[in-house]
Amino acid sequence: MNRMRRGLVAVVFLSALMLGAAGCTAMGGSSGDTARSDGQSAQDAGGSTSEQASGGEAKDAEVVTTGRMLFTADDPLDAADEATKIAVDAGGRVDSRNDDAGGSGAAARAEIVLRIPADDLEDARVALKKLGDLEETSFSAEEVGATQRDLDARITTLRTSIARYTEWLGTAQKTSDLIELEQAISERQGELESLTAQKRDLDDRVAMATVTVTFASVYVPPQHAPQNPLEAMAAGWTAFVGFWSALGIALAFLLPWLVVLAVIALVVLWLVRRRGAASVPVAVAETAPEGAPVEPPVQHDAPR
Repeated sequence: MNRMRRGLVAVVFLSALMLGAAGCTAMGGSSGDTARSDGQSAQDAGGSTSEQASGGEAKDAEVVTTGRMLFTADDPLDAADEATKIAVDAGGRVDSRNDDAGGSGAAARAEIVLRIPADDLEDARVALKKLGDLEETSFSAEEVGATQRDLDARITTLRTSIARYTEWLGTAQKTSDLIELEQAISERQGELESLTAQKRDLDDRVAMATVTVTFASVYVPPQHAPQNPLEAMAAGWTAFVGFWSALGIALAFLLPWLVVLAVIALVVLWLVRRRGAASVPVAVAETAPEGAPVEPPVQHDAPR
């Protein structure tokens, strides 16, 4: 009996040990799996974050920058030459330039369109500000990353389509099929060339900022003093004629007003004289004695 009890106790004890070992194994395995899962999730999250960061940087880099700068300079043409040198030294170029030497009442002026690498734009702006007095400036940036990606996708699609149609063209047997395939290839080739040119122009505008710089001078009319009596007489005669010409113009401008004022003055004078003549008999009648005949006043002709 005691042996049976001892056997049962040993069996229960061994069963408990086996169950504990199995539980620890299961817990260790699940913990390992969870750790691996968490590590993979963290890795994926880190990868996606890196991709978003790199995508954001690429998006920020795809910007078209344009600007305008207006300067006042003593010699606009020399200042434009210096601006050209600044752009060329920075690795840029000049797209267009218009010069006006001035004279005949006009100030000298030079307008130049510079293409400057976007990475060196700030240094170029600092150098340009030293060429004159900055009067106006404006810069703008346009994000074109979406446009670039759309062009890339369309170009890739067209190239794939052209390759597929070209392959079909090599195996076509019917003349009608050949004509249709050649027409389709030609249309897609034309569209591809157009998109490629757009993409090339956009890439150029992203890489090179466009800055329109204008230099202008303040025009001061020359002052010439008379050098001899003849020149002095000519200057005096010119001033004399100019004075009377100006006076004649002023009188011609005021003539309608003077006529209206003269007519108004004559009417007022006539009314005053008529009222004065009518008041004389009334005054004589009031001063005459009662019963005395009232003689009309003697009117004297005004001296002529």
